Amino acid sequence: MAEPAAQSPVKLLALQLLLWHSALWTVQEATPLGPASSLPQSFLLKCLEQVRKIQTDGAVLQERLCATYSLCHPEELVLLGHSLGIPKAPLSSCPSQALQLTGCLSQLHSGLFLYQGLLQALAGISPELAPTLDTLQLDVADFATTIWQQMEDLGLAPAMRPTQGTTPTFISAFQRRAGGVLVTSHLQSFLELAYRVLRYLAQP
Repeated sequence: MAEPAAQSPVKLLALQLLLWHSALWTVQEATPLGPASSLPQSFLLKCLEQVRKIQTDGAVLQERLCATYSLCHPEELVLLGHSLGIPKAPLSSCPSQALQLTGCLSQLHSGLFLYQGLLQALAGISPELAPTLDTLQLDVADFATTIWQQMEDLGLAPAMRPTQGTTPTFISAFQRRAGGVLVTSHLQSFLELAYRVLRYLAQP
């Protein structure tokens, strides 16, 4: 009868350690979600819908550039992208392990604003692709507006709206079409990360 009594403090200690570890894990897992509690579910669902719409638009543009001009592999145009000065937008404030609400929304808006300017620089890419490009540009602008309005609602918007910085200058039809491949590729990568973050935040 002494053996169970001797084991009970060990079991108790093990149970305490298990509970402590569980609580610590829960806190670590929940930490990124803390700031998200101020984001309405309707806003998050609308953002997810807009992301998917832009991704579809971008895929259509990529497919047509590939089919019409045989520009199918963005990785083959990386050096050209560097020489043209085509930037990528960061989302370093948005990963779930280190989510910063203000920084994440700001980077989402800044990134969309950047890609909006890059898409504008592609104007004249070709008569056949112009309608697809226009649709993509409008959808990116609408998504940026959605983010900005939410920032205003939360009191996180800067006093002044950002202004468009220097955008690449395309001096030939090939550069413009190659730029279209790279810009849409960068935009798709940006949106994929944004979608994962937004879906994570939208979880009940």
